[in-house]
Amino acid sequence: MKLFSAAQIHLWDAYTIAHEPITSFGLMERAAGKCTAHIFENNWATRPIKIFCGKGNNGGDGLVIARQLIQNGLEPLVYILEFGAKGTDDFQANLHLLHQVTTDICFIQAADAFPLIDGGDLVIDALYGSGLNRPLQGLSAALVAHINTYSTATIAIDVPSGMYIDGSCKGNIVIKAWQTLTFQTTKICFLLAENAEHFGHVTVLDIGLAPQFIDTVETNFQLTTKNLVQGLYKPRNIFAHKGTYGHALLIAGNTGKMGAALLASKACLRSGAGLVTVNIPANTLGIVQTALPEAMCTLREESNDWPKYATVGIGSGLGTGSDAVEMVKTVLRDYKKPLLVDADALNILSADKQLLALLPPGSVITPHPKEFERLFGVFNNEMDRINKAIEVSKNQNLTVVLKGHHTLVASKGRGWFNTTGNPGMAKGGSGDVLTGIITAFMAQGYTALDAALLGVYLHGLAGDLALQHQSLESMLASDLIECIGAGFYEIGGGE
Repeated sequence: MKLFSAAQIHLWDAYTIAHEPITSFGLMERAAGKCTAHIFENNWATRPIKIFCGKGNNGGDGLVIARQLIQNGLEPLVYILEFGAKGTDDFQANLHLLHQVTTDICFIQAADAFPLIDGGDLVIDALYGSGLNRPLQGLSAALVAHINTYSTATIAIDVPSGMYIDGSCKGNIVIKAWQTLTFQTTKICFLLAENAEHFGHVTVLDIGLAPQFIDTVETNFQLTTKNLVQGLYKPRNIFAHKGTYGHALLIAGNTGKMGAALLASKACLRSGAGLVTVNIPANTLGIVQTALPEAMCTLREESNDWPKYATVGIGSGLGTGSDAVEMVKTVLRDYKKPLLVDADALNILSADKQLLALLPPGSVITPHPKEFERLFGVFNNEMDRINKAIEVSKNQNLTVVLKGHHTLVASKGRGWFNTTGNPGMAKGGSGDVLTGIITAFMAQGYTALDAALLGVYLHGLAGDLALQHQSLESMLASDLIECIGAGFYEIGGGE
């Protein structure tokens, strides 16, 4: 599912107006009507209502909502932020219509005109919409701060005022919404953790924008959806044998961290790799062969025939001691096929960034935000970090799995935000499970991008399925592994 920029969304409006056809005024009426209907459907209109409008089209939406509420017997108070400039044509037309049904319209020209807001009021934010591209200042910022101070139930229309559709609003003055009613499609801003305190619960309202527009534009960002991964998944061949689905090597574990090796290896086996070998220190051999008899083992102290493996996953519980550093260097010297680098192996790369250039083309790196910053620098905000991941994927021919609530998979200059997963997965070991899953798909012959997309989605889906048996607090990384099979059934596999 494509994620559109602010400019592309405005083009979508214009395309719909031209091809439905419908006037911009009519489209505003329809969009506002969806908001009004949603407000009534959820019984939110049982308290006094204050509507704050700017003088652009987002403000026009607010005026229409006010008129529709009045026509349904309510008495909302409307406050228009007044800078003296004339509003948009549709705003002006709807202001004229609103004057015909109410006199409860106030124009705010200074801070002393800010109204009292009671904690029991319902506030509708229609100040600034998707076109905002700079921080709020002056009277606008002061009004938003005033609303945030006193309102406990603010509904933002399309996007909270002060938020950019395409990025982070870290450090800016932004409406803190209880609910956001956004139009037609989700936006990148709702996928960023730094914005989460501002948008509340997001509802996407279908306002009838022309669906054929979607195929006329390309986007840099998409959502990883069930439909997408179902198209990537390859059903198993009934004549297959263990060699059909690849031999994966996991270089993982060290003293005190063998749990990471076991989690990654078991997840790799559960995700369909035909053979899994774990490279471990000699003194831990009994741990793996007892706990995971399906896996084979090689010893860290011995030489290995690296090229025979379909893929290599390195880093889970590896440590960063001199032995681990030498192992990473050896693998990068001797293994030329795409591999997966995670956890401690990433920290080793960050300590010697020249090693990054030795990664085989098409490899996958799976950093969490701090690991990513140790590799590529500190960023002003989350969107800057995402854009850097996109740049790295393009310039260094890597697939970057930037882990988070909506994990980003970046490849060849494009990004996919994941749509599965939950906070119960915020436990040690979850990343090791993801390493095993993606490594398994790479071993089975999936491209690095497809392995990452499918692996990240399945990993989050397993977490969602684990909630049927666990709570967010009690979930363990091993619970994810036990739900991988159910996850395959959900995406159409397993039979």
